[in-house]
Amino acid sequence: MADEKKKISLGGIDNAAAEKGSGFKALWQFIKFIVVSGLVTIIQLVLANVLPFIFDKVTTPLPTFLQGIFAPNVVFDATTAEGIKQIGKYVIDGKIVDGVVVGGIVTWGFLLPFFLSNLIANIYGFYQNKKTTFKSDAPWYNFAIYIFLMIALILFSTWFQGWVVGLIAKAPWAWLNTAARTIAGLLAGFIQMVVLFPIEKFVLLKEKKEETAEEAPAQEAAE
Repeated sequence: MADEKKKISLGGIDNAAAEKGSGFKALWQFIKFIVVSGLVTIIQLVLANVLPFIFDKVTTPLPTFLQGIFAPNVVFDATTAEGIKQIGKYVIDGKIVDGVVVGGIVTWGFLLPFFLSNLIANIYGFYQNKKTTFKSDAPWYNFAIYIFLMIALILFSTWFQGWVVGLIAKAPWAWLNTAARTIAGLLAGFIQMVVLFPIEKFVLLKEKKEETAEEAPAQEAAE
């Protein structure tokens, strides 16, 4: 019974994959990474749809260095009813003239739900991949590097999600507009997965070497 339990355990599958060679092992790691990314995406989507209830009323303008990235006319479409609604909620000190926002600044109320949902979900993903996907003994200061990387990636993803939401706002179907944040989150999650897998596997979360104990007797014999 103990042997049967070992075979169906995650550790047993890891060992079986390793025995089949490095290529099969990397494939199994990628499968585990996809599973973790799926969990990350679920957390992200839940938060992306819940956090607006908390932050929608925040009217503090974004700092200057972010205003160019999240310009109203980049993330919103002032020619659609949904876009006008979002501009009224997330843009201050501006007005719409001929389908263009003039003089407006996007607020933290727009950015924070996207940013925090990505950050919280990916912190969980980093811990889970370190523990189960790559079984890494990488130093925890790599986590600081990861956070820095994630901030840059999340800023891009947040801009991308806002752009996608604005693009979907042009669609004539109300149900699609309702699902805009979810669709944008799924696309952003896919981009993050593609970027993060090689960085985590080969740089931040290198797998701990278990063969040192086996190499020691060989080295002693050689001496």
